[in-house]
Amino acid sequence: MSWAPSRTSSKIRAFRYSLPILGVATLFPLVLILSYWAFGATSFWRLIRNPALPPSNGQHMNQPQSTLDLDLSVTETATTTWDWQRTTIPNDAHVHGFTVFDNIYLRNGTFYVVTEDAADLPPIERLLSRPLERKPGVDTTPTNEQLQFITPGEAESVLGTRLTHIQGFSVIIYDPSQFMKHFYHWFGEIILGTWRVYSHLLLPQPSSTASPLPFPQRFILPFISNEEWRDRSGMDGPLMRAAFPDAAIQQATYWEDLKKLGTTVAFERIILVDRSAAHRHPFSGLWFKMIAGTMNISAPQDFWNAVRISLWRNILTPEFIAYNISNPSSLPLVTYISRQGSGRRLTAEDHDGLIVALGDLAIQGVCEVQIAVMEKMSLVEQIELASRSTILLGVHGNGLTHQLWMPPSSRSTVIEIFIPNGYVFDYEILARNMGHRHYAVWNDTLLTYSEGTYHKEVKYPDGFHGKTIPVHAETVTRIIRERLAG
Repeated sequence: MSWAPSRTSSKIRAFRYSLPILGVATLFPLVLILSYWAFGATSFWRLIRNPALPPSNGQHMNQPQSTLDLDLSVTETATTTWDWQRTTIPNDAHVHGFTVFDNIYLRNGTFYVVTEDAADLPPIERLLSRPLERKPGVDTTPTNEQLQFITPGEAESVLGTRLTHIQGFSVIIYDPSQFMKHFYHWFGEIILGTWRVYSHLLLPQPSSTASPLPFPQRFILPFISNEEWRDRSGMDGPLMRAAFPDAAIQQATYWEDLKKLGTTVAFERIILVDRSAAHRHPFSGLWFKMIAGTMNISAPQDFWNAVRISLWRNILTPEFIAYNISNPSSLPLVTYISRQGSGRRLTAEDHDGLIVALGDLAIQGVCEVQIAVMEKMSLVEQIELASRSTILLGVHGNGLTHQLWMPPSSRSTVIEIFIPNGYVFDYEILARNMGHRHYAVWNDTLLTYSEGTYHKEVKYPDGFHGKTIPVHAETVTRIIRERLAG
C-alpha cells in the first residue's frame, strides 16, 4: 500500500527543509511583517526611517560612545525633531587663542558652534586661525572653513542626523608644528596657558573646597604628522606621559579618520588652543608671548599644582617625594643651570667667579648648591633637581622652563641673567604663573617687578645670544641671601 503526502504536509516539509538553505534571507521579510503587525503601520515606518535622536538637553554625554541612540517611545501622533545642545563657553573661560567649549560640533574638519545669537560669543578671529606658519606676509585670518556659527534651526540641515559622541575633556591644539618643537613653547606656553584658562572653571570657589578638574582624555593635534610636536631634547614626550598618563596624543591621522566617518562629531568639552589667535590679544604686542593674554584671566592660586604633582608621582619615587619635597629637612637648594656648552653663555671668567661665590654660600651653610649641565643629565635627574630646588639660576634659556616642577613658596625664586639692557618675558611669565619671584640681572643691576607692574619692553641688543654675557657674582649671591633669609 502506497502513501502519498497531502499537499499541506508537503508545503510544511518543503518550508522546513528550505530554512537551512535560505536562512536569514527568507526570515527577514517575515520579521518585517511581524514588526509591522506589532507596532502598527505609522510607528513601524517611523522606527525604520528615524532610528537616531541626538542627546536632549537633559542627557549628559558621559554615556557609551555611539553614533545611534534609538528612541522606541514614539507615538502615532508624535513628530521626530532634533533638540541640539547649544554650544557654550562655561564660566566665560576664554581669552584670545584659548577657549573652553561645551557641546561643540565638527563635521568634515570644520567646527560648528550652535547658538541662537553668535554675537553672544567671541568673534571667530579670537578663537582660531588658518593653520599656517607665522611668517611675515602670511595671512592667518580664519574663514568658514575653520569654524561657523549656526542656529539650532539650521543645525539639522547642516550637520545631518548622525552623531559620533566624543566624551570627556579634549585639548585641541590647532597649530602647525612651527613652535611646538621646543620645551618652553610646548610646556611653558601651550600646556601652561591651556591649564590656566581651564582652571578658570574652578572660580569663584575657594581652592580649598573646589573639586579637582578632570584631566584631559586626549590631546588632538590635527595638523601634526610623524611626531613633529616633539622637541629636539626629548623632553616633551616623556613629560606629557608623566603629567597626563591617561591621555592619548592624537595626530593628523585621527583628525582624518573623524572626517572620513561622514558623521557630525559632538565633543562634550574641549579647549581650543591657537597660537595665531592668541597673538591677536593686545598684551601680545607688549610681551610677544603666546600666553600673554592668559595673564588677564583669573585662576586659583597655584592652579598648576595638580599637573606638577601628577608629574612628580609618575616620575619620582614616593620616598623621594616624602623626604625631599613634602618634608625637606636639608638646607634650601640653589641650582645654577650652566649654559657654558651652548651658544648663549657667560664669559668664562664670570662663570668661574659665580661658581666660587655660590660655593662660599654652601660653605657658610646658607644653602646647598648644585651646578647643573642639563644636557648631561637624565630626565629623572633633571626633574629630581628641579623639584628639590628653592632657587633656580641661569642665563636666559630653555633650562629655566624646569621652574614648572619647582615647588612654590615664600622663598622660591628664579634668577635670569641677560646681556645688559636685554629683556624678554618668557621665564618671568612662567614665574608669575608658578608663584616664584623673578629677578632679571644685568651684570650688577637687578630688576624685579611686583604684581601688577612689568618691564616696559622686549629688547634684543647686540650680544643677546652671544658667548660673552657678563654677571657680577656678588650681585647674584646678595639676592640669594635676601630671599633665603625671608
